[in-house]
Amino acid sequence: MATFPALEVLGYCREVPTGPVETTLKSSLTHLPTCLAHMNWRNVRLIYGREIRDQLRDRRTLFMIAVLPLLLYPLLGMSVFQLSQFLRKSEPRVLVIGSEQLAASKELPRLFEAGSFAPELFDDPVDAARLRVEFVNGANQEQSVSTAEQRLKSGDAQVVLRFPPDFGQRLKELRDQVESRGNDPQNIRGLAHFAQSSEQNVPVPLDADSSGIHTNTEPADASEQEQAVQPVTIPEPQLYYNSGKEKSAVAHVQVAHVLDAWKSQIIRENLAASRVPMNVAKPFDVAPHDVAEKKQHQALLWSKILPFVLFIWALTGAFYPAVDLCAGEKERGTLETLLSSPALRTEIVWGKLLTVMTFSAATALLNLFSLGFTARYIVAQLKMLPASDITHGLDLPPLASAMWLIVALAPMSALFSALCLACAAFARSTKEGQYYLMPLLLVIMPLMMLPMAPGSELNLGNSLIPVTGVVLLLMALVQGNYADVLRYAVPVVGVTLICCHWAIRWAVFQFNQESVLFRESERFDLRGWIARLVRDRKDTPSLAEAFFCVALIYVTQFFTQLAISANTPANPDFRFFALLIFISQVVCIAMPALLMAMFFTERPLKTLLLDRAPSPAACGVAVLLALLLHPVGLQIVHWIRVLYPIQNDVLTDLEAFGDLLKKAPYPWLPYVLMAAMPALCEELAFRGFVLSGLRHLGSKRWAIGLSAVFFGIAHGVIQQSLAAAAVGMVLGYVAVQTGSLVPCILFHLTYNGLMFATLKLSEIARDWPTWAVPFHQPAPGVIVYNWPVVVVCALGSLILLRWLHRLPYQATREEQISEARARQPHHALTASVPGNAE
Repeated sequence: MATFPALEVLGYCREVPTGPVETTLKSSLTHLPTCLAHMNWRNVRLIYGREIRDQLRDRRTLFMIAVLPLLLYPLLGMSVFQLSQFLRKSEPRVLVIGSEQLAASKELPRLFEAGSFAPELFDDPVDAARLRVEFVNGANQEQSVSTAEQRLKSGDAQVVLRFPPDFGQRLKELRDQVESRGNDPQNIRGLAHFAQSSEQNVPVPLDADSSGIHTNTEPADASEQEQAVQPVTIPEPQLYYNSGKEKSAVAHVQVAHVLDAWKSQIIRENLAASRVPMNVAKPFDVAPHDVAEKKQHQALLWSKILPFVLFIWALTGAFYPAVDLCAGEKERGTLETLLSSPALRTEIVWGKLLTVMTFSAATALLNLFSLGFTARYIVAQLKMLPASDITHGLDLPPLASAMWLIVALAPMSALFSALCLACAAFARSTKEGQYYLMPLLLVIMPLMMLPMAPGSELNLGNSLIPVTGVVLLLMALVQGNYADVLRYAVPVVGVTLICCHWAIRWAVFQFNQESVLFRESERFDLRGWIARLVRDRKDTPSLAEAFFCVALIYVTQFFTQLAISANTPANPDFRFFALLIFISQVVCIAMPALLMAMFFTERPLKTLLLDRAPSPAACGVAVLLALLLHPVGLQIVHWIRVLYPIQNDVLTDLEAFGDLLKKAPYPWLPYVLMAAMPALCEELAFRGFVLSGLRHLGSKRWAIGLSAVFFGIAHGVIQQSLAAAAVGMVLGYVAVQTGSLVPCILFHLTYNGLMFATLKLSEIARDWPTWAVPFHQPAPGVIVYNWPVVVVCALGSLILLRWLHRLPYQATREEQISEARARQPHHALTASVPGNAE
């Protein structure tokens, strides 16, 4: 009898019998306590305590979790102050050419004062001193402009303002003309009539002009009419700047604002000289009235900031501990000791998961706390500045909002922790594990950024999107929209819990794969890797080859769509449409899978599930299943379109494709393009090569699910992708259970043909109303079967799927190992312990 220190680490001092491996395994499995047959939370607590102690001993972890959040935002606040001071010290140089033109008209408002722009032209008079004005006067303006452009390009000057010749003289002529019309008695009587009409709210007669001045209806002399309508042409001042330099672009905006203010002053003085009311050029202003209270403004701001900061730090706080707990233990050699303990793999995962969740939640809360108080301090300091536009301080969110954030943090931390733990378990080393943070961010960041887009709101469709629904729900809670929260809380919570469940199951699945846990680090050699792919070919593709095939299909689709969009004819015909379908199916989808099956697998027919003939019964069941699922599929498509309406431009394109199909030279040709060709090409790729490679995961459920997701993403429209993913689940199940691609092709051909034939149902309903009893049209062009038909077809589909479930399928080696492990929930304790065979 021997006692192992590895068991003492977890609080076990049980004696384990020694002997040959087979005897030891049987003895261990026989004498294990019955509590190990199920989850033992004492083991989870012990593992949790062990991992917490290990993490707290790591100074880098403590710095990332506790110290960095408290220092990050104050340092950022100080940087903002320093940066604002640096920007205020920036004094761009403005070159003014032809300023002597302004001296021709003494009545003009001041543009320059004491060698600078006039302070009254700025919103803040202090800003006038920050624009350094340099006057360039001379007879040859063209030469001066050429020299100024060179100074702009070199960065010696930021803006050049040029007043063309006769600019001031023309302004003076305009002013004289305005004053002469203002002294005309006829215009004075018109102004008096306009003023009286405005005061008494009397409508202006139809013979009044656009300025509200009553005009004389009697014919006037031709010379007077010509003089009245002849405008004074004023040459335009020119602004030169360098958009390639940030300082020049900013200075250009400032000078343009000053010139607009100066032009407004000229307009006001001209109106006054002509005795025209000042409000003629601008008859009224719109007075906005914001009924929102200060708390609502702050709630809107906090609702956009807090959930994003909370979840991004929850993800970051979960990632680095997860990498250290998995990949770090591989490098330290302590993972084998933990796996040899009496704890189940599920208990080990839960212990590590709770540890990662603890650090994830702690990181998020500390960052949230530091952000709130730092933002409040910064706004309070800005309020004390004389030129600050901030009139109200930013208070911390109410306690209720903080409580809702804490409640939402628990499931999101669990989701992020499980995802990080699964990725970290796959990594060979800590360095490799750190590379997986970017893919996680690329997947999760868009889901967190989507609620910040204009027009995003909490509805049933958005509540079913993972992460996005939680962010929108928190935004509604912080803003106090409890009515929306009550309506959509159930779908948001349900989707989040489902995602947490599958993420945890994925982490447990990763820990159950010895090929994942004990992968050795190796230097990547591209030439050797390609040589091994061709030399060491197996019957079916590997997991990496399946993912590479999917990536190759997506990349080919992307560049093909770019090329087609750039070469689309102005009036496409049916021939162009047929060529488009052929390229998208054969070239983008089928060809990558066929080429990889030929060059990288030993048995391409087995890879594509074409090595054996299917049974006639399986083929018949596949066709009948497609017939029964057709009404169910139409109902799902209708639900998807209700949740996520199709944009008008997409509908226009779909209608255009429908019109092109009607122009087919043969009636059977659209069925070949829309039903037969996708059925063959897509099945060869996704249920053939891709599914064969994904089955090396060791779980047919994961393989079917992933192949369905990849199949859905390959469709361009998001609504079509969701419906295709649902159909892909059924197709993957048919492929696995029958072991042949032929039933899948028949199912796909029948299903697509029925979907295409559905377009004819609206004509049938119009011509023969009796045949339209099983279905109805909720919207023009939308066909949905009635509920009794949908329910009967759904029940019949379940019966056929049950028949397929009873078929014996050929499991892969990895699936056999996983099924054996599932039947044996605990693992041998002593088989891998050295020195036990004596």
